[in-house]
Amino acid sequence: MYKINVIGIGPGFEENMTGQAIQAIKDSQVVVGYKTYMELIRPLTVGKEIVENGMTREVERCKKAIELAMKNKVVSVVSSGDPGVYGMAGLILEILAKEHDLSKFDVAIIPGVTSANAGAAILGSPLMHDYVTISLSDLMTDWSLIEKRIHCAGQGDFGVVFYNPKSKSRPDYLNKAQEILLQYKSADTIVGIVKNAFRDGQIHQISTLGVLDQLDVDMFTTVFIGNSATYVENGHMITPRGYQI
Repeated sequence: MYKINVIGIGPGFEENMTGQAIQAIKDSQVVVGYKTYMELIRPLTVGKEIVENGMTREVERCKKAIELAMKNKVVSVVSSGDPGVYGMAGLILEILAKEHDLSKFDVAIIPGVTSANAGAAILGSPLMHDYVTISLSDLMTDWSLIEKRIHCAGQGDFGVVFYNPKSKSRPDYLNKAQEILLQYKSADTIVGIVKNAFRDGQIHQISTLGVLDQLDVDMFTTVFIGNSATYVENGHMITPRGYQI
């Protein structure tokens, strides 16, 4: 069978990767990934065949990885965070299912620490109860559907994690999301932001939903919106699970 690993590298540094992920990279003959993420794991890829390219070329990377695997090379495709959360796992499996015989491939999906998990650890415990993750990028999802999902999250009093909250082409989407959530949540709802979680330049801040539009947020930031019970204590964002203490 042809061997492909799809690996979550978490924030990217070795200390935040699982042992399984590190071993899979070491056992690979070829490592494929987005060039920015490949740079983070460069010490692990010495002596291996490297395939890397830029943003928005995910399909090209995956097809190249499959092509190399079909030459009987052990290939690893890397994703930041977890490959099954806005990552490469789904794309690899979709391409194999539509263009190849998936039964001929041994595909190992190796999990990693997500932006939500990493950021939550830095903030405290904001995700202790039910929560949703929503990407504010409309590259692959219509904004109308994203809006619907934000409304549902607000109605359900979920904690909310926003991925891809703001870019030069989408400078106002987070403001729109804030306006929607304010229809259901108090302006005093606790909010946390984490930029470059567990990477160089890491910063975090705890604030409130009412002033979310004034916070310094970019594409390297993950935004955490608490539920109605979330509070702050000594710099920790805490969402109660419901234990009787």
